[in-house]
Amino acid sequence: MKLLYFDDFKLGVLKGDQVVDVSAAVKDLPHTGPHDLINAVIAGWEQAKGRIEDAAAKGKGVPVAGVRIRPPLPRPINIVAMAVNYMEDGTRSEPAPINAFMKSPTAIIGNDDTMVLPDVPATIFEGEAEMAVVIGKRASNVRAADAMSYIFGYTNFIDGSARGLPPTGNTFYQMKSRDTFAPIGPCLVTADEIRDPHHVQIKLWVNGELKQNFNTDDMAHKIPRCIEWVTSIHALEPGDILATGTNHRGLSGFQNGDRIELETEGLGRLRFNVRDDLKRTWARETRLDRQNKGQEGTTPQLSGKYAKQ
Repeated sequence: MKLLYFDDFKLGVLKGDQVVDVSAAVKDLPHTGPHDLINAVIAGWEQAKGRIEDAAAKGKGVPVAGVRIRPPLPRPINIVAMAVNYMEDGTRSEPAPINAFMKSPTAIIGNDDTMVLPDVPATIFEGEAEMAVVIGKRASNVRAADAMSYIFGYTNFIDGSARGLPPTGNTFYQMKSRDTFAPIGPCLVTADEIRDPHHVQIKLWVNGELKQNFNTDDMAHKIPRCIEWVTSIHALEPGDILATGTNHRGLSGFQNGDRIELETEGLGRLRFNVRDDLKRTWARETRLDRQNKGQEGTTPQLSGKYAKQ
C-alpha cells in the first residue's frame, strides 16, 4: 500500500494516478495532528490496515496531479542517517566502520517543497539520494536476525549537506541538521511491496540530467545490521526514519533554481526545488567527473558570497 498526505494533510492511499481520501477511517486514532496521526496508524497497523483498505476500495479517487502532496512523515521523532554506507561501486577496499548521525525533524519537507540553502560559508551544498527505512514498532536492542520485522515501509530520502563549514572537524551537526535538508516522499510504501530492499535502483536528476544512478546491493552495512547497531544506542519509535546511505560518486552541487528529482524503484518519484538567495554557483560536474580528471575533493565554488578569489 502507498500512503500519503495531501492538501490540508488528508491521509490518502495512492492507487495508480489517483489518490483516495481515507482520513475518516483513522479519525478515531488518538492524535493531535498529522505528525502523530501517521505514527498512530503505523503503530496500530494491524487494526487500521483493514479499515484503510476498505475505505480505499470504496472511496472515489481524485487525480494525484491535481492535489498538493505533503511529506508522508511530517515530524518523525528520530531521523537517523547512516554515514559512508556504500562500497562506491567497488572502489572501497572494505566497508567504513559503521557510523550514523541525526537530522532535525524540522529538516523534513515534501514533494514540490523547497530546500533553502543558508547563508553560511559551506564549500558546497549537496543532496544525497537515499532509500529510507520507516520503523513500524518500538525497536530497542534489536538483533539483526529479527530486524526486518521492525520495518513498516520505505520512502525516498534526500540527505542535504552543507559541506566544509569551519572549524575543521566540527561537521555533522551543522552540516546535516539544517531546516529543509531532508526532503522525503512522495509517499510511504509498506514493506510488503518491496520484495528485496537490498536490490533496488536509486536515481537522482538535477534539472533533468541524471547524476546519481546506483543500486542498494552496493550497501556496505545491510539494513538488519544498521537497525541492530542504531537500536543498541537508542530506541526507534513507530514512524521514525533510518536513512540507509548513498553512493557518493554521483554527487554534485545543488544551487539556486535547481529542480531535483529522486526515484527509488517502487517508491515513486520525489520532486523538489532549491533556493539560494545568494545565488552562488558551482560547476555541474560530479565527484566521479573530478576523479576521472585526476582531481580531488568537491568542485570549487565559482561565484557569489564566500567564493575564493
